[in-house]
Amino acid sequence: MTPFLEGLLRLAWWLVLAPLLPGLINKVKAWVAGRRGPPVLQLYYDLARLWQKQVVMSTLASPGFLIGPAVAWVALAGAVCLVPLGPVGAMLSFHGDALLMLYLLALARFFTAWAALETGSAFEGMGAAREVSYAILAEAAMVAAMLSLSVQTGSVSLVTMLAPSAGPGAALLAAGLFTVLLAENCRVPFDDPNTHLELTMIHEVMVLDHSGPPLAVILHGAAMKLLLFSVLLTEAVLPMGELSPPAATGVLLAGVLGVTIGVGLVESLLARFAFRRVPLLLTTGVLFCLFALLVAWKGGRA
Repeated sequence: MTPFLEGLLRLAWWLVLAPLLPGLINKVKAWVAGRRGPPVLQLYYDLARLWQKQVVMSTLASPGFLIGPAVAWVALAGAVCLVPLGPVGAMLSFHGDALLMLYLLALARFFTAWAALETGSAFEGMGAAREVSYAILAEAAMVAAMLSLSVQTGSVSLVTMLAPSAGPGAALLAAGLFTVLLAENCRVPFDDPNTHLELTMIHEVMVLDHSGPPLAVILHGAAMKLLLFSVLLTEAVLPMGELSPPAATGVLLAGVLGVTIGVGLVESLLARFAFRRVPLLLTTGVLFCLFALLVAWKGGRA
Protein backbone atom coordinates (compact mmCIF):
# COMPACT_ATOMS: atom_id res chain seq x y z
CA MET A 1 0.00 0.00 0.00
CA THR A 2 1.36 3.42 -0.95
CA PRO A 3 1.99 6.08 1.74
CA PHE A 4 -0.75 8.21 0.17
CA LEU A 5 -3.38 5.50 0.61
CA GLU A 6 -2.18 4.80 4.15
CA GLY A 7 -2.60 8.48 4.97
CA LEU A 8 -6.10 8.52 3.54
CA LEU A 9 -7.03 5.47 5.63
CA ARG A 10 -5.78 7.18 8.79
CA LEU A 11 -7.78 10.31 7.96
CA ALA A 12 -10.84 8.19 7.21
CA TRP A 13 -10.47 6.59 10.66
CA TRP A 14 -10.75 10.03 12.27
CA LEU A 15 -13.62 11.19 10.07
CA VAL A 16 -15.73 8.05 10.39
CA LEU A 17 -15.25 7.21 14.07
CA ALA A 18 -15.44 10.76 15.48
CA PRO A 19 -19.29 10.99 15.57
CA LEU A 20 -19.39 7.77 17.58
CA LEU A 21 -18.01 9.39 20.74
CA PRO A 22 -20.90 11.83 21.41
CA GLY A 23 -23.31 8.93 20.94
CA LEU A 24 -21.45 6.85 23.52
CA ILE A 25 -21.44 9.75 25.97
CA ASN A 26 -25.20 10.22 25.60
CA LYS A 27 -25.71 6.48 26.05
CA VAL A 28 -23.70 6.50 29.30
CA LYS A 29 -25.70 9.48 30.58
CA ALA A 30 -28.96 7.71 29.72
CA TRP A 31 -27.80 4.50 31.43
CA VAL A 32 -26.91 6.36 34.64
CA ALA A 33 -30.30 8.11 34.60
CA GLY A 34 -32.13 4.83 33.99
CA ARG A 35 -33.34 5.85 30.54
CA ARG A 36 -33.05 4.20 27.15
CA GLY A 37 -31.58 7.27 25.53
CA PRO A 38 -30.90 8.05 21.86
CA PRO A 39 -29.13 5.54 19.59
CA VAL A 40 -25.33 5.49 19.69
CA LEU A 41 -25.32 6.36 15.97
CA GLN A 42 -27.67 9.34 16.42
CA LEU A 43 -25.08 11.92 15.32
CA TYR A 44 -24.55 10.06 12.06
CA TYR A 45 -28.30 10.34 11.38
CA ASP A 46 -28.27 14.04 12.30
CA LEU A 47 -25.33 14.78 10.00
CA ALA A 48 -26.98 12.99 7.08
CA ARG A 49 -30.21 14.92 7.65
CA LEU A 50 -28.45 18.30 7.95
CA TRP A 51 -26.56 17.79 4.68
CA GLN A 52 -29.93 17.56 2.91
CA LYS A 53 -31.28 20.84 4.33
CA GLN A 54 -30.92 24.35 2.99
CA VAL A 55 -28.82 27.08 4.58
CA VAL A 56 -30.70 29.90 6.30
CA MET A 57 -28.61 33.05 6.72
CA SER A 58 -29.18 36.30 8.54
CA THR A 59 -29.46 39.39 6.34
CA LEU A 60 -26.60 40.87 8.38
CA ALA A 61 -24.23 37.96 7.81
CA SER A 62 -21.29 38.24 5.43
CA PRO A 63 -19.62 35.32 3.59
CA GLY A 64 -17.54 34.82 6.73
CA PHE A 65 -20.62 33.19 8.28
CA LEU A 66 -20.10 30.25 5.90
CA ILE A 67 -16.32 30.48 5.58
CA GLY A 68 -15.77 30.26 9.37
CA PRO A 69 -17.12 26.72 9.91
CA ALA A 70 -15.36 25.44 6.79
CA VAL A 71 -11.95 26.82 7.81
CA ALA A 72 -12.45 25.60 11.39
CA TRP A 73 -13.19 22.09 10.13
CA VAL A 74 -10.14 22.09 7.86
CA ALA A 75 -7.96 23.28 10.78
CA LEU A 76 -9.27 20.47 12.99
CA ALA A 77 -8.75 17.93 10.20
CA GLY A 78 -5.18 19.17 9.87
CA ALA A 79 -4.66 18.82 13.63
CA VAL A 80 -5.88 15.22 13.70
CA CYS A 81 -3.53 14.39 10.82
CA LEU A 82 -0.62 15.27 13.12
CA VAL A 83 -1.71 13.06 16.05
CA PRO A 84 -0.32 9.50 15.89
CA LEU A 85 -2.66 6.55 16.23
CA GLY A 86 -0.52 4.23 18.34
CA PRO A 87 1.48 1.81 16.19
CA VAL A 88 -0.14 3.12 12.99
CA GLY A 89 1.59 6.46 13.36
CA ALA A 90 0.49 9.87 12.12
CA MET A 91 -0.57 10.91 8.66
CA LEU A 92 1.94 13.80 8.81
CA SER A 93 4.94 13.94 11.10
CA PHE A 94 7.84 16.38 11.27
CA HIS A 95 9.97 18.24 13.80
CA GLY A 96 7.76 20.82 15.51
CA ASP A 97 4.37 19.35 14.56
CA ALA A 98 3.26 19.64 18.21
CA LEU A 99 3.45 23.42 17.89
CA LEU A 100 1.51 23.36 14.64
CA MET A 101 -1.23 21.30 16.28
CA LEU A 102 -1.67 23.94 18.99
CA TYR A 103 -1.86 26.69 16.37
CA LEU A 104 -4.43 24.76 14.33
CA LEU A 105 -6.65 24.29 17.38
CA ALA A 106 -6.44 28.02 18.08
CA LEU A 107 -7.21 28.78 14.43
CA ALA A 108 -10.34 26.61 14.55
CA ARG A 109 -11.55 28.44 17.66
CA PHE A 110 -10.91 31.84 16.05
CA PHE A 111 -12.96 31.09 12.95
CA THR A 112 -15.79 29.54 14.99
CA ALA A 113 -16.00 32.70 17.09
CA TRP A 114 -15.76 34.88 13.98
CA ALA A 115 -18.67 33.06 12.34
CA ALA A 116 -20.72 33.51 15.52
CA LEU A 117 -20.14 37.28 15.46
CA GLU A 118 -21.22 37.56 11.82
CA THR A 119 -24.93 37.34 12.64
CA GLY A 120 -24.97 40.48 14.76
CA SER A 121 -26.69 38.57 17.57
CA ALA A 122 -25.99 39.69 21.12
CA PHE A 123 -26.39 36.12 22.40
CA GLU A 124 -23.83 34.70 19.97
CA GLY A 125 -21.43 37.50 20.78
CA MET A 126 -21.82 36.66 24.45
CA GLY A 127 -21.04 33.01 23.75
CA ALA A 128 -17.98 33.91 21.66
CA ALA A 129 -16.67 36.14 24.45
CA ARG A 130 -17.06 33.33 26.99
CA GLU A 131 -15.43 30.81 24.66
CA VAL A 132 -12.38 32.99 24.10
CA SER A 133 -12.04 33.89 27.79
CA TYR A 134 -12.03 30.20 28.79
CA ALA A 135 -9.57 29.43 26.00
CA ILE A 136 -6.90 31.59 27.64
CA LEU A 137 -6.50 29.15 30.52
CA ALA A 138 -7.20 26.04 28.43
CA GLU A 139 -4.45 26.91 25.97
CA ALA A 140 -2.03 27.62 28.83
CA ALA A 141 -2.72 24.12 30.17
CA MET A 142 -2.19 22.59 26.72
CA VAL A 143 1.13 24.41 26.31
CA ALA A 144 2.28 23.20 29.73
CA ALA A 145 1.24 19.63 28.89
CA MET A 146 3.13 19.69 25.58
CA LEU A 147 6.17 21.17 27.33
CA SER A 148 6.18 18.40 29.93
CA LEU A 149 6.13 15.74 27.19
CA SER A 150 8.79 17.63 25.25
CA VAL A 151 11.08 17.92 28.29
CA GLN A 152 10.70 14.22 29.01
CA THR A 153 11.44 13.07 25.45
CA GLY A 154 13.65 15.91 24.21
CA SER A 155 11.52 16.31 21.10
CA VAL A 156 8.73 18.50 19.72
CA SER A 157 7.39 15.83 17.38
CA LEU A 158 4.15 14.20 18.51
CA VAL A 159 5.20 10.75 17.33
CA THR A 160 8.21 10.85 19.66
CA MET A 161 6.52 12.73 22.49
CA LEU A 162 3.59 10.31 22.76
CA ALA A 163 5.55 7.04 22.40
CA PRO A 164 6.54 6.65 26.08
CA SER A 165 4.30 7.27 29.07
CA ALA A 166 4.43 10.53 31.00
CA GLY A 167 6.46 8.82 33.73
CA PRO A 168 6.07 9.92 37.37
CA GLY A 169 3.87 12.85 36.32
CA ALA A 170 1.39 10.70 34.40
CA ALA A 171 -1.40 11.11 36.96
CA LEU A 172 -0.92 14.88 37.09
CA LEU A 173 -0.86 15.13 33.31
CA ALA A 174 -3.94 12.93 33.00
CA ALA A 175 -5.90 15.12 35.43
CA GLY A 176 -4.81 18.30 33.65
CA LEU A 177 -5.56 17.02 30.15
CA PHE A 178 -8.94 15.62 31.19
CA THR A 179 -9.87 19.03 32.59
CA VAL A 180 -8.78 20.66 29.34
CA LEU A 181 -10.75 18.07 27.37
CA LEU A 182 -13.94 19.01 29.21
CA ALA A 183 -13.32 22.73 28.72
CA GLU A 184 -12.21 22.60 25.07
CA ASN A 185 -15.17 20.42 24.10
CA CYS A 186 -17.68 22.45 26.13
CA ARG A 187 -18.74 19.57 28.34
CA VAL A 188 -20.09 19.62 31.89
CA PRO A 189 -19.10 21.22 34.28
CA PHE A 190 -17.90 24.00 31.94
CA ASP A 191 -20.87 23.93 29.58
CA ASP A 192 -23.94 21.79 28.95
CA PRO A 193 -24.16 20.65 25.31
CA ASN A 194 -27.85 19.80 25.75
CA THR A 195 -29.04 23.11 27.19
CA HIS A 196 -31.17 25.57 25.22
CA LEU A 197 -31.04 28.48 27.65
CA GLU A 198 -29.17 31.28 25.90
CA LEU A 199 -27.99 32.93 29.10
CA THR A 200 -26.17 29.78 30.24
CA MET A 201 -24.80 28.50 26.91
CA ILE A 202 -21.26 28.95 25.64
CA HIS A 203 -20.50 26.86 22.58
CA GLU A 204 -24.09 26.00 21.72
CA VAL A 205 -25.13 29.66 21.62
CA MET A 206 -22.36 30.31 19.07
CA VAL A 207 -24.01 27.99 16.53
CA LEU A 208 -27.66 28.90 17.10
CA ASP A 209 -28.00 30.65 13.72
CA HIS A 210 -26.21 27.97 11.71
CA SER A 211 -28.24 25.44 9.78
CA GLY A 212 -27.92 22.84 7.06
CA PRO A 213 -24.44 21.77 5.89
CA PRO A 214 -22.55 24.46 7.91
CA LEU A 215 -24.12 23.14 11.10
CA ALA A 216 -23.22 19.59 10.05
CA VAL A 217 -19.61 20.72 9.55
CA ILE A 218 -19.58 22.31 13.01
CA LEU A 219 -21.00 19.21 14.72
CA HIS A 220 -18.58 16.88 12.94
CA GLY A 221 -15.66 19.16 13.75
CA ALA A 222 -16.65 19.14 17.43
CA ALA A 223 -16.73 15.34 17.37
CA MET A 224 -13.27 15.24 15.75
CA LYS A 225 -11.95 17.58 18.43
CA LEU A 226 -13.34 15.33 21.18
CA LEU A 227 -11.67 12.30 19.59
CA LEU A 228 -8.40 14.21 19.20
CA PHE A 229 -8.24 15.11 22.89
CA SER A 230 -9.23 11.57 23.89
CA VAL A 231 -6.39 10.09 21.82
CA LEU A 232 -3.93 12.68 23.14
CA LEU A 233 -4.88 11.91 26.74
CA THR A 234 -4.61 8.15 26.22
CA GLU A 235 -1.26 8.25 24.43
CA ALA A 236 0.25 10.81 26.82
CA VAL A 237 -0.42 8.62 29.85
CA LEU A 238 -0.05 5.05 28.55
CA PRO A 239 3.27 3.66 27.18
CA MET A 240 2.23 2.98 23.58
CA GLY A 241 5.79 2.67 22.28
CA GLU A 242 6.61 -0.17 24.69
CA LEU A 243 3.79 -2.44 23.47
CA SER A 244 3.45 -4.67 20.44
CA PRO A 245 1.34 -3.23 17.58
CA PRO A 246 -1.78 -5.37 18.33
CA ALA A 247 -1.54 -4.65 22.06
CA ALA A 248 -0.97 -0.95 21.48
CA THR A 249 -4.01 -0.77 19.19
CA GLY A 250 -6.18 -2.50 21.78
CA VAL A 251 -4.92 -0.27 24.58
CA LEU A 252 -5.55 2.85 22.47
CA LEU A 253 -9.13 1.84 21.70
CA ALA A 254 -9.75 0.87 25.34
CA GLY A 255 -8.24 4.15 26.53
CA VAL A 256 -10.40 6.25 24.20
CA LEU A 257 -13.46 4.26 25.30
CA GLY A 258 -12.51 4.80 28.95
CA VAL A 259 -12.13 8.55 28.46
CA THR A 260 -15.50 8.67 26.69
CA ILE A 261 -17.20 6.79 29.50
CA GLY A 262 -15.49 9.08 32.01
CA VAL A 263 -16.92 12.15 30.26
CA GLY A 264 -20.38 10.58 30.36
CA LEU A 265 -20.07 9.82 34.08
CA VAL A 266 -18.87 13.35 34.85
CA GLU A 267 -21.85 14.81 33.00
CA SER A 268 -24.19 12.46 34.86
CA LEU A 269 -22.83 13.13 38.35
CA LEU A 270 -21.99 16.84 38.14
CA ALA A 271 -23.96 19.94 37.24
CA ARG A 272 -22.64 22.83 35.22
CA PHE A 273 -20.59 25.17 37.40
CA ALA A 274 -21.45 28.81 37.90
CA PHE A 275 -19.43 31.11 35.67
CA ARG A 276 -17.42 32.50 38.56
CA ARG A 277 -16.20 28.98 39.45
CA VAL A 278 -15.11 27.99 35.94
CA PRO A 279 -11.82 29.97 35.95
CA LEU A 280 -10.87 28.32 39.26
CA LEU A 281 -11.41 24.84 37.82
CA LEU A 282 -9.46 25.71 34.67
CA THR A 283 -6.66 27.16 36.79
CA THR A 284 -6.53 23.85 38.65
CA GLY A 285 -6.08 22.08 35.29
CA VAL A 286 -3.25 24.47 34.43
CA LEU A 287 -1.57 23.74 37.76
CA PHE A 288 -1.83 19.99 37.19
CA CYS A 289 -0.03 20.38 33.85
CA LEU A 290 2.55 22.72 35.36
CA PHE A 291 3.28 20.25 38.16
CA ALA A 292 3.66 17.51 35.53
CA LEU A 293 6.14 19.78 33.74
CA LEU A 294 8.04 20.32 36.98
CA VAL A 295 8.18 16.57 37.63
CA ALA A 296 9.46 15.93 34.08
CA TRP A 297 12.06 18.68 34.43
CA LYS A 298 13.31 17.48 37.82
CA GLY A 299 13.31 13.87 36.64
CA GLY A 300 15.40 14.79 33.62
CA ARG A 301 17.93 16.66 35.74
CA ALA A 302 18.17 13.71 38.16
